[in-house]
Amino acid sequence: MTNTKDIIIQLKEVREEKGYSYGDILALIEKNGDYLSKSTVARVFSEGSEDKSFMYEETIRPIANALLDIENIDEEDDMDVRAMKSLLKYKIKRIEELEAALDHEKVKYHEKLEKEREHFNKSIDFLKHQIELKDKRIDMMFEAIFLKNEQHNEVMDAVMSCPLRKDED
Repeated sequence: MTNTKDIIIQLKEVREEKGYSYGDILALIEKNGDYLSKSTVARVFSEGSEDKSFMYEETIRPIANALLDIENIDEEDDMDVRAMKSLLKYKIKRIEELEAALDHEKVKYHEKLEKEREHFNKSIDFLKHQIELKDKRIDMMFEAIFLKNEQHNEVMDAVMSCPLRKDED
């Protein structure tokens, strides 16, 4: 497999061979429906840039598509260019496959998350209902206690005010 360093070196060779300016490269990139800033293109083609880190999909791929015309492998291309185009096409295909797999995994994760959320919401609703029942029972117990206290007080008052009650004074 090739790495980004090899691709940048190849892109520099193609740029030099074809005599493209940064403006020419930007025009080719825009023609392909992509966008990069002039400063980004300049950084990719700067001296020693092959040792720097660039994001393949966002930076290297649009330039490679523009300069190497990856989609078309021509008979006039030398073996290195053919190999580079083939490798880049493979990378593009592999990235698309991985993105599709990632999207599938995201959907599965969100579905699982939604099921868990639904389960927890049901549990929360059940617990809220249980709290309401407990609150009602507590209220009923307090009412019963107050009623019992009132009855107790009435009985005590009746006992204390009973004419037949002997005072021990």
